[in-house]
Amino acid sequence: MIRKDFIKSASLLLGGAALTPLSALTAAPTVGTGPLVLKKALGYAMIEEDLPLVDKLMLVRDLGFDGVEFNSPLDFGIDEILRAKEKSGIQTASTVNKDHWSKPLSDPDATKRSFIVDSIARSLEETRQLGGDTVLVVPGVVNDKVSYEQAYRTAQDSIRQLIPYVEKTGVKVGLENVWNNFILSPVEAKRFVEEIGHPLIGWYFDIGNVLRYGWPEHWIQTLGSHIFKLHIKEFSREKMNKEGLWKGFDVEIGRGDINWPAVMQSLREVGHSGGWITAEVKGGDRHHLRKIALQIDEVMK
Repeated sequence: MIRKDFIKSASLLLGGAALTPLSALTAAPTVGTGPLVLKKALGYAMIEEDLPLVDKLMLVRDLGFDGVEFNSPLDFGIDEILRAKEKSGIQTASTVNKDHWSKPLSDPDATKRSFIVDSIARSLEETRQLGGDTVLVVPGVVNDKVSYEQAYRTAQDSIRQLIPYVEKTGVKVGLENVWNNFILSPVEAKRFVEEIGHPLIGWYFDIGNVLRYGWPEHWIQTLGSHIFKLHIKEFSREKMNKEGLWKGFDVEIGRGDINWPAVMQSLREVGHSGGWITAEVKGGDRHHLRKIALQIDEVMK
């Protein structure tokens, strides 16, 4: 998930918290021997066809998608989505909390933090009712008014407040790596969730967001079982360097700089079992969405 308003000049400095031993963070992963099985999904807002909810879900099912990811708190009633799911056969494995940018978990204002904790708690319950198992949440934002270490500690404290809701619903919180000047290495990302220390708090890993400052296969190898779900998009360093930072995303899946064989092999090696890979790219009509489905199939090979 990308939100331009929150990006200043990117810093590559890590927070000042004491590091756990490096050997504990980079231990060799358990090698998976079975096939990598991933279902395809897309964000609901990507479906740019003027159709009722149920017809949109049936459309993307026919285009080759298995699931749709809604923003939450929902703009639809639970019963309406459940009826559309039953009729279409589409699944809802995850949702995206829609308030985590405007009032991030790392905000210095306690009132705003209370709001976002309540909002994510509602998303957890809605996701449970929809039959999903993960809510995507951005862990925090660093800017000129919020220091790195302050964001680190405050975000962790806020996430710990979510644990009772996570345990009540059985739904996981998947923290997404985004361009928020925060959690800029896989070692730090692993340490961040291991310090929280709850099996239902992990990462919703965005494969394309890493290319600006790293390699997704390295993140996968380090995070291992802490990865709950996957977002897919592409990125071109050449376009970024020649045309501007944000133009790096202006490339079709499989046509950029991501080493997809290495990504898929790393997912196999760590025994990834999240089950879903969800497109988070520019939406469009049925022809555009069909092309995205085929591109995902191609890179998964």
